[in-house]
Order: sequence, then C-alpha cells, then structure tokens
Amino acid sequence: MLSATQLIHSIPVDPLTGAISVPIYQTSTFVQEAPGVNKGYDYSRSNNPTRATLEELMAKLEFGATGLAFASGLAAIDAVVKLLKSGDEIVAVDDIYGGAYRLFTAVYEQYGIKVQFVDTSDLEKVDAAITPNTKLIWLETPTNPTLKISDISAIAKIAKANNCLLCVDNTFATPVLQQPLLLGADIVIHSATKYLGGHSDLIAGILVAKDEQVGARLKFFQNACGAVLAPFDSWLVIRGIETLHLRMKHHSRTALKVAQYLTTHPAIAQVYYPGLSSHPNHELALTQSKTGGGIISFSLVNDTNEAAVELVSNTQLFKLAESLGGIKSLISHPANMTHKSIPVEKRRAAGVSDSLIRLSIGLEEAEDLIADLASVLDSIEAKESSDAYATSNEY
Repeated sequence: MLSATQLIHSIPVDPLTGAISVPIYQTSTFVQEAPGVNKGYDYSRSNNPTRATLEELMAKLEFGATGLAFASGLAAIDAVVKLLKSGDEIVAVDDIYGGAYRLFTAVYEQYGIKVQFVDTSDLEKVDAAITPNTKLIWLETPTNPTLKISDISAIAKIAKANNCLLCVDNTFATPVLQQPLLLGADIVIHSATKYLGGHSDLIAGILVAKDEQVGARLKFFQNACGAVLAPFDSWLVIRGIETLHLRMKHHSRTALKVAQYLTTHPAIAQVYYPGLSSHPNHELALTQSKTGGGIISFSLVNDTNEAAVELVSNTQLFKLAESLGGIKSLISHPANMTHKSIPVEKRRAAGVSDSLIRLSIGLEEAEDLIADLASVLDSIEAKESSDAYATSNEY
C-alpha cells in the first residue's frame, strides 16, 4: 500500500527554480522557437505544465501508465464512455452515483450504448449480465451511497475473460486506501473534487489508465473534447494531495467511532460502513482497502422522506450539502439530493431507501460529531415515542 513518504515525495520540486511548491503556469499559450518547434507545450488545452505535474503524480499514486485531469468527475466519466461505440454495452453497479446514471442513460443510451445495472457485489450477477457486446464493466467500491463492496480482483478476471475493460471509481477510497489497477482494473477514476482536493474548493476529475494505448485514446478525447482542468485548480488538487495520507487516516478513524455509535441508537434501522464487522463484505473490504474510509450511510426505523429531512435539517456540525471528502463534516439525503435523478423504483431496488442518510466525516473530533447526531436522533426518537403514546391513548 502507498506510504506517506511515497506520496509526499512523488510531488516534484520544480527543476527550473527549485520551488518546493509546484508552480502555477497560468497561461493559455506558449511561445514557439519556430513553427511546430516548442519546449513540449504549445496550448494549455492540449497540455500545461501544472496539469501535467498533477497527471504524472496521479499515475504514480495509482501505479498506472497515464494520468489525465478533467474539469469535473463527470467529464472524466464521459471520456471513458467515448471509448465505446454504438451497439456496445456497459455492465454498471446498480448502487451508482446519480450523475453517472444520468450520463449513461439520458445521454449515451440515445447513441446506442446500452447499460445493465446489477449488484456487482454478487459475482454471479456480474457474470450473468455479460453479453458479447459488453465492452465495459463500471464499478464503484465502496458504492455511493450504500457502501457495497465489490471484489475488484475477481471482476477483473471476468472482464479479461470477456475482453472488456474494467473501470473502478476510487473516489471514496483514494489511492491511500485502495489501488484498483494493482488488483486488475484497467482504468481508475476519481472525482478529485472530493478527497484528493480535500477542501471543498474545486471541481475536478482524474483518470488513470494502466495501459499506455488506452491512456493515449483517453488523452485524445481529453484534448479533442476540451474539458481540461485549469492550471490553478490543478495546483489546488496537488496541494490537497500533500495532506491526503493524514486526512484519510483521521477521516477513517473518526468514521469508525461514529459508525459504532450509530449502531447503538434505537432510531436507526441499519448502518452501512465497511469498517464494521457487521458489514456483509467486511473481510473483503479490508483485503483490498486499508480501512473502511470516511463515508457512512444509515437508514431510519421511520423509513420516510419526512423523517430523513427532519434529521438532515437539524444537525449543527454536520452541514447539509452535496459532495463529500472535505475537512468539514457533511450530511445529505440521497433520495432528494445526489440520487434524485435515478427513478424511485430503481433507487429503492438498489438499496437507497427513502430514509437513507449519507455522512461525510470531516476532521472534527469524533466525540463532537457523535454529540451532534445524538442530539437530533434523541429528539426524533422522543417525538416518535410521544406520538405513538398519544395514538395508543385515542382508543
């Protein structure tokens, strides 16, 4: 696994000036010595020294051949789908990020690319979904938001046997905790908006390809379609990566404590966290990832939209917001927020119940976060007990 020393010293010192912080080349174009003769850069959409440093860094951290930085995570996903053609099929995890679902179904299905959504934690279902037209298997592991775990190595063997690519969304784990390319994946994707940036101050996406030829095709789409990451945002991601190891350690340690508390509260029906021994894929999770990570989801006994909205609207330290992976703890209601674009019946079938709540654990103290949740959960429990008592006395 990636050590803190490896991570820190993968970020280069500027060879031109010795600057220990990567310079920001905030320029659109580069002066050429003669037509077509330059110092490796001609136009910042095609290549930029700051972005190139980030791309090379991510290739090192994920043990791949080619890294690419995009203007958003969805732009990175879009580039991967462009590897396919009309008539090709994708087998994708059913518990999928809502933006990816929207892109696959509302954009690419109209161009003849079909998608099957399956529970990828069940290898038999993955194998059964493969057809002669399947060219891409799309995994999130852990998934967003029910934190299912899929066996990357086993699915990589299925992909190879069927001559299709395996792309793994590694946003939740980051290369600090999990390296899918070493487990057999062909492409790794990140929403760098999340843990890589780490400070909720940028939008970015990253791809890393294991094979140089696949990387070259993705590089062509990055340049031809133009959704590149700006120099300043590239620098922000690099700066975030400098502290990634320490942050992931704290996120994970605190998340485990919060998850353990949540399992004890009577208002909660189920806690989803790979670091808990009660998680159905706990042992698998810890064989392919260092820790359970910093994301927790849970559902309420009162499995209603109203109960969930009441909870997420009344925490103090947990801020109600989209996204995750920042230094401040966030709380969200997927059914109304990140996964609203997924049809209700598909959402529920994938395990995203009406009361499911997702927590992104920040860098606060565990005791403070637990107290914040306890205050709201206790209030909800007391109110529901009072309502139940009042109803029983009506008869």
